[in-house]
Amino acid sequence: MTGRPLSFADASLNADRRTCELAQLASRTDPVDVLVIGGGVTGAGAALDAAARGLSVVLVEAHDLAFGTSRWSSKLVHGGLRYLATGNISIARESALERHRVMTVIAPHLVRPVGQLLPVYSDTPFVAKVAARAGMLAGDVLRHNAATPATVLPRSRRISAQRAGELCPGIRTDGLRSAVLGHDGQLIDDARLVVALARTAAGLGASICTYTRASDVTGHGAVLTDTRTGNSFPIAARSVINATGVWSGQVDDSIRLRPSRGTHLVVNAAAVGNPTAALTVPMAGSISRFVFALPQQLGRVYIGLTDEDAPGGIPDEPTPSKNEIDLLLNTINQALSRELTRSDIRGTYSGLRPLIDDGGAGERATADLSRNHLVRVSPTGVITVVGGKLTTYRQMAQDAVDEAVQRGGIRAASCETESLALVGAVGRPGDSTLPESLVARFGAEAGRVLEMATVSDPDGRIAEDIDVTRAEVQYALTAEGALTVDDILARRTRIALVPSDADAARPAVTEIVKATVSASA
Repeated sequence: MTGRPLSFADASLNADRRTCELAQLASRTDPVDVLVIGGGVTGAGAALDAAARGLSVVLVEAHDLAFGTSRWSSKLVHGGLRYLATGNISIARESALERHRVMTVIAPHLVRPVGQLLPVYSDTPFVAKVAARAGMLAGDVLRHNAATPATVLPRSRRISAQRAGELCPGIRTDGLRSAVLGHDGQLIDDARLVVALARTAAGLGASICTYTRASDVTGHGAVLTDTRTGNSFPIAARSVINATGVWSGQVDDSIRLRPSRGTHLVVNAAAVGNPTAALTVPMAGSISRFVFALPQQLGRVYIGLTDEDAPGGIPDEPTPSKNEIDLLLNTINQALSRELTRSDIRGTYSGLRPLIDDGGAGERATADLSRNHLVRVSPTGVITVVGGKLTTYRQMAQDAVDEAVQRGGIRAASCETESLALVGAVGRPGDSTLPESLVARFGAEAGRVLEMATVSDPDGRIAEDIDVTRAEVQYALTAEGALTVDDILARRTRIALVPSDADAARPAVTEIVKATVSASA
């Protein structure tokens, strides 16, 4: 890890730190170097990039970290194979390179290889068979060019029908001849990546202020409002970065977006045979779009995803359409021995992609719009970074901070984030008897989560069949910046993706929140 070594205390986010930093900002008379608006993956990445260059940085988010699109992804750090299939070689290369950095240096504790199994049936068209194998080989080329070793991301290969059934026990075996098995990177959780970025930025001196709304934004500052108290104050900045994603146009009205909705279904892993690889089924009429059944934590499988035009207002929490749910079920059922029905769905979630409207989109589907990102300066001097995708957040952040440094006339070190490990990525997790789920979510911090707990029964589960411990809930409050019960249920854990799970866990989480707040008062 480059830069100043972090202590866990440096990187702790909590209510007391937030209150103190807001008070300091309210009394500050000199401008900060960089004000970042938006607490998603790109905003947190920009705050980290700027802080690692030795700049004074403030990140503000109107809600919680990862409140928007950054928590609604497929939880994949992928190599851009889809973009290679559509001829976008540059973004495919960029995706593969950024995936390499995340999996080997930046956050290897939060991402692991996941098999992507594409079944081949006796009635699979010849062109589809050739495209499948060619696609996987192209993926190997991307992996090789990014210098990602096979020990981190295994090579693709053809496997037998028997082996396919072992990896995806729920697969339809009638007519199954073989399968193509590739690999990609899978995050334990996208929101956890955002929190790790923000905490690492905080460890390098950035102020991370959630539940703080920015208004009257210009290239030289904004008015900040603590939405929990109603207190407002102005803040001056040498550069302002707008990283609000699909809400970018509300900060910079010169930005034109065409949001696209991506929907996932949440089902019990047992309903599809407890797979250990992602079942991958082509969408009808496409060689570059697939529906995945992705094995996830908490005994779930996420089935996604769609790519639907989403005109109109931008809701805080998008909802799927009936047609999207039907499309996902009908597509994945083509490869399942037992068809899923709506009664199997335990939850759904949808996110809006902030796709750039180039003005010539016409009637093109959103799936055909560019996934390239854009860094643009508004007439008032606000630097907006938008587009792209979760995998390429680091490059987006670097480009935005490069622009901020140049336009603000700021003296800064060069970008370090290519080789900067996030909190939890370096070191040993502690006792080898720690729960596997705890290590998967916290990496080197896993032991500390239990050691720092003052809550009763720290390693006890907060609800039956939910492998989240009481210590994790407390740690979300004392170190990860959670302020509310919903912050914990919906973002520090992903319990709220299944409403019945949230109902079961809410009493214990509420109790721990109240006890922790009282202890710090």
